[in-house]
Amino acid sequence: MGQEAYDDLVEVIHDPAIIHVMIEDYRAGLTVDRQHDLEDRNAGRRVQCPTLCLWSSKVDTEELYGDPLQVWRPWLSRVAGHSIESGHHVAEEAPTELANSLLHFLS
Repeated sequence: MGQEAYDDLVEVIHDPAIIHVMIEDYRAGLTVDRQHDLEDRNAGRRVQCPTLCLWSSKVDTEELYGDPLQVWRPWLSRVAGHSIESGHHVAEEAPTELANSLLHFLS
């Protein structure tokens, strides 16, 4: 994490409203979002637009979940992607590779 992003986090992390929103995001992901996803999947609904999936190579994503593209294939009609040599903060740690991947996907 870059210093500017860290400073921004430190500034807002003490705001109870910000903490509430962060917790609500996690809560939704574990409850209503999962229910909606299950309903969509059971109805055979999938994202139809081309989707780019990028992930950090230096975190445990693949160890925890396996190949991210395989994880997303049941949900997405058209998915492409690859890992990027970075830690958690891809945009700050590998901005050129990220930008090149986005430009290639969008062209």
